Amino acid sequence: MTASPSAADRLSHARKAAADAGLGALLVTPGPDLRWLTGYEALPLERLTCLVLAADSEPFMVAPQLEVPSVEAAGVPALGVEVVGWGETEDPYAVIARRVGPVTSVGLANRMWAEQVLRFRSALPGAEQRLASDVLADLRMRKAPDEVDALRRAGQAIDRVHARMGEFLRPGISEREAGRAIAAAILAEGHETVDFVIVGSGPNGASPHHEVGDRVMQDGDPVVVDIGGTTAEGYCSDCTRVYSLGEPPADFREYFAVLLAAQLAACEQARPGVTAESVDAAARDVIAAAGWGDEFMHRTGHGIGVETHEEPYIVSGNTRLLEPGMAFSIEPGIYLAGRHGARIEDIVVATEDGIERLNVTGRDLVVLGA
Repeated sequence: MTASPSAADRLSHARKAAADAGLGALLVTPGPDLRWLTGYEALPLERLTCLVLAADSEPFMVAPQLEVPSVEAAGVPALGVEVVGWGETEDPYAVIARRVGPVTSVGLANRMWAEQVLRFRSALPGAEQRLASDVLADLRMRKAPDEVDALRRAGQAIDRVHARMGEFLRPGISEREAGRAIAAAILAEGHETVDFVIVGSGPNGASPHHEVGDRVMQDGDPVVVDIGGTTAEGYCSDCTRVYSLGEPPADFREYFAVLLAAQLAACEQARPGVTAESVDAAARDVIAAAGWGDEFMHRTGHGIGVETHEEPYIVSGNTRLLEPGMAFSIEPGIYLAGRHGARIEDIVVATEDGIERLNVTGRDLVVLGA
């Protein structure tokens, strides 16, 4: 991921948000927050790399001297971030403590390693440690137009993989074999990395996070395929469709129709000004009314961006109001343990008056080999 034109604005907004929240500094180590703020996808190493956004001084990044060329190649200095290399015998935590000075609180990146948390606790003994997500989550969940464009391209790339599913799914091969071919297609169709491949055939479709196994697919199997990756722009895809290897069981078709109605109801409910939990309820109510409520065991969706799962979460109890630019999945499911299951998932983004689907392949059951 390279630094986008809005990255400098992100740094400025993050510093202001940290100050408004009463944080003396944000300490951001390798992970999605650092990638989003600077475009730098740093390796998580035992040697400390840390972006420091202090409320009352210019931003700087401490990095091992060995990694400074990579920091510079990623364009971090062009964002107005001073790069401070440190040698093998130096203490980077002490370097940060001296430059930050006495602060009463710091925000730590949510993915910071525990050993780094404890080192910062020793280096800044007077500072309360809080989560950087207290300020960064709000900024990250409202996608700028260039981010929506990147998510749209990621969605189009994963749609192309689903359009090829007839090449990969057939009776007589294992889920694992199909998964390898699908993973290769995810890369071929425009992703830089494969984040996950779920191929749940027959009874394995009743396990939402099954991934792949050695089960050999059979005639009549429903197959849940949930796939996603990350593009070179640093944004994620995530889309689930359901296939059948020939005619599926009659009861499967019955509840699949209910699931499709539930997914459409949630999409119709989703728009700016409604709560995240109301979108969950729109899907859940349809499924419960048809008698399958106990078989829908997870939230209806999650936010997506530089991480596959981020804010906002589409779940009961989340009263956050949706706003334009928020991108999230809508993915209700019905799962019959020991028999089969189904899930339909689209990534959508809230617009000024509704949503845009970023996955545009058909949601209907696709019968292969018919």
